[in-house]
Amino acid sequence: MKASIAVNGYGTIGKRVADAVSAQDDMKIIGVSKTKPDYEAKMAVHKGYDLYIAIPEREKLFDEAGIEIAGTTDDMIEKSDLVVDCTPGNVGPENLEKYKANGVKATYQGGEKHDLTGLSFNSIANYSDSVGMEYTRVVSCNTTGMARSLTPISKNWGIKKVRAVMVRRGGDPYQVNKGPINGIVPNPPKVPSHHGPDLETVLRGVDITTLALLVPTTLMHQHNLMVELENDAKIDDVIDVWEKRSRVLLLKAEDGLTSTAGFMEYAKELGRNRNDLYEIPIWRESVNVVDGELFYMQAVHQESDVVPENVDAIRALLELETDGEKSIAKTNKAMGIL
Repeated sequence: MKASIAVNGYGTIGKRVADAVSAQDDMKIIGVSKTKPDYEAKMAVHKGYDLYIAIPEREKLFDEAGIEIAGTTDDMIEKSDLVVDCTPGNVGPENLEKYKANGVKATYQGGEKHDLTGLSFNSIANYSDSVGMEYTRVVSCNTTGMARSLTPISKNWGIKKVRAVMVRRGGDPYQVNKGPINGIVPNPPKVPSHHGPDLETVLRGVDITTLALLVPTTLMHQHNLMVELENDAKIDDVIDVWEKRSRVLLLKAEDGLTSTAGFMEYAKELGRNRNDLYEIPIWRESVNVVDGELFYMQAVHQESDVVPENVDAIRALLELETDGEKSIAKTNKAMGIL
């Protein structure tokens, strides 16, 4: 029998998670929720998802928009085995009380603080920590990106210290009122940024300090990493380890992939839904080892890289699969991930 999964918050991440869950053979979407009758609500119904409303007082607005609803979010929660919470951060704690009251498990997103669940998740770094647990939090898109590439390095050579500069997109493509228009914005204008502590919730014991800034783009984030290794490594060996690691791509600038725009074109050529690039692309030419220090540059598609992690988190909490690598392989196959 397939696990019944609800998506609370059908926005940028929620709609992608709903489609990803629908592609799996061991889980199904029993409903998604919206707060307003916008185009996403209409598309949810068009795709065949039962739509529930988070604010019951707005039922009339949905009726006037001609959008059929199946009930309230509370009704949806009662029918589910697990809720993927993709709501804004300020309502996460309130929702958690509802999940607890209904005996329903839940996964949260990186916008929530680690303290909300006391447990954070990355498929490659610490899958086993969430197996059989009640609640977990999939770390942010940036943290997911670092965890994917750094975990294999840590396992093979050990890490003394990581220093990373996070070049972040100003806003998502649809966010026309957000982000710098003509400037570079330190975000925050102090060191460290929150990304290092977030990584430590899944890759424990790593000594990492991060700096972050916003730039006028909507396409992707970009990371510049400097990693002091505990043991000597050769460039070709590092490349080999990453090439064997799914959800990490070694791509070449010499092939025309000279920018994050190129990576987005690459995703289009892969025929991806919404042009999503679930994998973390690393510029092959950027990889270098100098005096025991590894340098590389990678990019993160902020709208999609956490989506397969959400699927794996569902399996871990519900114990549909206790082996992390088996879950990763199953998710990858269903979603066409490299």
